[in-house]
Amino acid sequence: MAPNPVIPGFHPDPSVCRAGDDYFLACSSFEYFPGAPIFHSRDLHSWRLIGNALDRPSQLRLADAPSSGGMYAPTLRHHDGRFWLITTNVSDRGHFIVTADDPAGPWSEPVVVDGVPGVDPDLAWDENGDCWCTFATFGADAGEVAQVRLDPETGRLLGEPRRIWSGTGLASPEAPHLYRIDGQWYLMIAEGGTSRGHAVSVARGPAATGPFEACPANPVLSHRSTDSPVQSTGHGDLVQAPDGSWRMLLLGVRPRGGFPGFHVLGRETFLTTVEWTDGWPRPAPVTIDAKAEVRERDDFDGPVLEPQWISVRDRPPGSHSLTERPGWLTLRGEGASLDDPRPTFTGRRQEHPDCRVRVRLDPGGGTGGLAVRLDERHHYRIEVAGGEVRCIARIGPLSQTLATRRVGTGVVELGIDIDAAPVPSEVGAPPDRIRLGLPESYRFNPLADLDGRYLSSEVAGGFTGRVIGVYATEGTIAVDRFDYEGRH
Repeated sequence: MAPNPVIPGFHPDPSVCRAGDDYFLACSSFEYFPGAPIFHSRDLHSWRLIGNALDRPSQLRLADAPSSGGMYAPTLRHHDGRFWLITTNVSDRGHFIVTADDPAGPWSEPVVVDGVPGVDPDLAWDENGDCWCTFATFGADAGEVAQVRLDPETGRLLGEPRRIWSGTGLASPEAPHLYRIDGQWYLMIAEGGTSRGHAVSVARGPAATGPFEACPANPVLSHRSTDSPVQSTGHGDLVQAPDGSWRMLLLGVRPRGGFPGFHVLGRETFLTTVEWTDGWPRPAPVTIDAKAEVRERDDFDGPVLEPQWISVRDRPPGSHSLTERPGWLTLRGEGASLDDPRPTFTGRRQEHPDCRVRVRLDPGGGTGGLAVRLDERHHYRIEVAGGEVRCIARIGPLSQTLATRRVGTGVVELGIDIDAAPVPSEVGAPPDRIRLGLPESYRFNPLADLDGRYLSSEVAGGFTGRVIGVYATEGTIAVDRFDYEGRH
């Protein structure tokens, strides 16, 4: 069977489009830089990361973004031979549009859309060539989906925003996508909140502007109040294959552990089939299908970092280098620790419930190490400084050193093993165990064994997921290789 989730780990709010026989997908990235990861597929099942649409500070300014701030849900579309991506930086300048001839990049500088509140903007072009931006209101005006005609080349509004649908009465109508299918216009939204009550609902009308009537079977997809291993299903986007069949890409989570369950990887991208009944889309329930074991190594031999590597809020010049010591990633710390909002950190998303990470690191005279990060108040790390390794846990306002070990002053190997709890689990069981330690003589020597629930969204809050990476707090450290092994 095809693997599902099709893009595992912290890859929420998927938006998909087709160009010929190729599919492209974009996701949210919140406070991480670069932003808006772009994936490519030929079959909707196997996806490859080809770049990040927002890979320059001029496109994505995150210095003042709180955790789970920054870049929210995008919409990715292919229109008139160009790729269009509209998204929102909730911490800086609101909605903006970038374009590209090739979705792998480069993408343009942002065109800011002034005068449009809210989040989750969508772009759709009607038969007359008019472009409609549909979005979700929030704050004082929460509870509506609104729309305005605009010039996507300049961001200029060509009318006043107007509300077009308030959903079915569930909380937080959001994530609108507008489609013209068989002469009708379909408005698909998420509602019920992005947690366990998440759902997909649909309305249709004669024009892009409506009026819209709700599907009598709404919500057309939800896993709320079920025992499915996939929960919080919603924020879907439709795509039609060349053979005429339809699919939906959507987000979901995989809670583990005892009641109430904890999801630690963040909101992931799932795929499901869609049938049409009486003129309405009917997505099938979302299933999990096991993926083969994944082994990946980065020896940092290339001229630039691969697109899976992300940093917290920015990546200042001089903080990261692949040329200072060829074949090594050199990190330069300026005094900011992982407890601070802008550390020198480079990581990749944890994509599998069970995983193993190994790094070979030369601390030089600096301080740094390997960490599992959810945000600046929730992370576990194994750190090297002055010939000593120490394991540190930060949980909310508490930070504690759990273990220390002398290792000398040369190159050292650090490791993290994450072992998922079985499904189902006993009441009170953690979702996983996180062990920090030293790989020695073909075995792993754990120095700290930690409960994974404290690095979950249910404990820490927020919209992101775990990221595992290397960091420097003081001086310069160098990383020779980073090995990631994961399995479902």
